Amino acid sequence: MDHTGFLTGNLTLDLAILAWSAAQVLKTLLHWVTNRNLDLRKMIGSGNMPSSHSAFICAASASIGQVCGWRDPLFSLSAAIALVVMYDACNVRRAAGEQAKVINYVREHWDDLPQELKGKKLNEELGHTLPQVLMGALLGTAIGLVGPMIW
Repeated sequence: MDHTGFLTGNLTLDLAILAWSAAQVLKTLLHWVTNRNLDLRKMIGSGNMPSSHSAFICAASASIGQVCGWRDPLFSLSAAIALVVMYDACNVRRAAGEQAKVINYVREHWDDLPQELKGKKLNEELGHTLPQVLMGALLGTAIGLVGPMIW
């Protein structure tokens, strides 16, 4: 079977991009349905449901498993990287988002803070909850498993 892909010539990369794109579209649509506000910035933003980072790396990893074999060291490496990315999304990036909320609050409510220290508002939607990461992982894994059978 030819695994040259449909976009970049690399099936694994193409499926990862497809999974990322699908997650970003779903994220935008879910925001629109729940908030009755179509915010196209969600198409390129981080945070929220589902995790596009998890979808991207899980699609790549599942595709590598399908194409190269589940016992191939490349699959093991990609699975390990996927776990690091998902851990980072749930813990490190989420903590950074929580810190951004506190810093933004201080910026807005501390009258004596010099203007040069206030700077611009920090992005608070950096990380993910566990369900957001799991949904991204499921989406990406499904695309990564099915994609090699289609293309």
